[in-house]
Amino acid sequence: MDRSTEIREFLRTRRARITPEQAGLAPDPRVRRVPGLRREEVAQLAGVSVDYYIRLERGRTQGVSGAVLDAVARALQLDDTERAHLFDLAQPTATRARRRRPFSPQRVRPVMYRALDSLSAPALIQGRRMDVLASNPLGSALFADFQARPHRERNFARFVFLDDAAHSLYADWEKAAGDCVATLHLYAGRHPDDPRLTELIGELSLHSDTFRRMWADHDVLAHASGTKRLHHPVVGDLTLDYVVLAVEGDPDQTLVILTPEPASPSAEALAILASWTGTSTTGPYTPERTTRPV
Repeated sequence: MDRSTEIREFLRTRRARITPEQAGLAPDPRVRRVPGLRREEVAQLAGVSVDYYIRLERGRTQGVSGAVLDAVARALQLDDTERAHLFDLAQPTATRARRRRPFSPQRVRPVMYRALDSLSAPALIQGRRMDVLASNPLGSALFADFQARPHRERNFARFVFLDDAAHSLYADWEKAAGDCVATLHLYAGRHPDDPRLTELIGELSLHSDTFRRMWADHDVLAHASGTKRLHHPVVGDLTLDYVVLAVEGDPDQTLVILTPEPASPSAEALAILASWTGTSTTGPYTPERTTRPV
């Protein structure tokens, strides 16, 4: 990914969503040819020169201080995730600067497989670029059997945008798709030199008009918890709360667990799905799996 283009478009889209009134500026009687704030208004709010802000928005970030980035983040009313993304784009980490060798394959540690075994709820382990590294049988039955797919296709974003089953599965497919894109954008800020990410973005852009439109919005999202509404082809409607947990030792690996409200119709439907897959929602199980890294 081109870092200069990313920071330019990210800052442009952030200032386009804020009016002068929302930013606390006096109403401007002039006709505004672009939505949101002008670059000189952002510079004024951030307390920097117009030329300095223009250089920043053009991706010329060498030597930019954290204090300036904080001031720009406040001027643009960025949330914590957006602020972190701005810092990723503007101040590449020393680790990234030293990275020259290819990304090492991600491996799921045996303890994480045991964690999947012990869960009676649908669960999966997600890695870089939203790759699905492992899942328990109930997770596979809920979404898709990623372990049965070629390694290249074990990716949640590919599933959402390129698999017709995802359009039927998600009650609000547009939101699910937007969340995928925003998650990929956040990853792109951290790892712009990932060639498989570039390949994935190119593939999704080629085959999905919706992906291209959403990618141009430059929204970012860090999943932590939320609710998914699904319409499963076997058991019907499900409302599941999810939590995303970091995996120690690999910052690009997370454990995603989905649970229904106790004694709810969704809990009953999930129990039916578990019986259909030959698993249990009340005790551990030991699925067969591949251990090949991706």
